[in-house]
Amino acid sequence: MAERGLLLDTHVWIWFAEGLATELSPGCVRAVEAAGDRREAFVSAVSVREVALLVALKRLRLAAPVAEWARRALAPLGLAPLPLGMEAAARSADLPGQFHRDPADQMLVAQAMVHRLTLVTRDRAILDYGRGGYLEVLSAGSGRP
Repeated sequence: MAERGLLLDTHVWIWFAEGLATELSPGCVRAVEAAGDRREAFVSAVSVREVALLVALKRLRLAAPVAEWARRALAPLGLAPLPLGMEAAARSADLPGQFHRDPADQMLVAQAMVHRLTLVTRDRAILDYGRGGYLEVLSAGSGRP
């Protein structure tokens, strides 16, 4: 069976882009690098919006404007942008089972479902949802002891 493509949660993408892969487990880093080599690793447009919001709220500082930073942050790992399509946008408001009300997380989960991608995250709510059988998840874990 072929490996599934990966969709990086916003925090995972930021950590890779900002040289903080030590926040991630070695297995996660290897999986993302391998998916990038296969051109099967994605970052959602929703994550770009989340990064822009973090910058606007002064919770994140970047060395370049958000759009430029986002373009640069894709290339080193072979990440591809994933637009939010109409099917994923619609599904995000009607996810099966119980899921929390964070709209960005809902859209990321819906995108992973629609595109049959594994969502890479450390977000406990998303990991629990995945363990419930609703979507494939990969725990980003922690590279720190």
